[in-house]
Amino acid sequence: MTARRDRDDEEDDDDDDWEDVEADLGDDSDEEPTVPCPSCHRDILEDSPRCPYCERYLSAEDHAGPRKPAWVIATALVCLAVAVWWVFAAF
Repeated sequence: MTARRDRDDEEDDDDDDWEDVEADLGDDSDEEPTVPCPSCHRDILEDSPRCPYCERYLSAEDHAGPRKPAWVIATALVCLAVAVWWVFAAF
């Protein structure tokens, strides 16, 4: 009967060891939370405005927006030049 009792004690010790390992594995409080990138699906920090791998913005709010087309800028410059010419032509 003693041999059986010793074996049971050893099994209880093994269970305690596993509880310690599970407690260590479950303690991730010092790691920052991550989320998958919607484009490349790699794990990135939750607070990142851009993915460091594919360099895409994660939300439309963080995106700087598209540049103005060249024809819009050219039209604005032509209008400005016409306005300046018109002001100086009047004098």
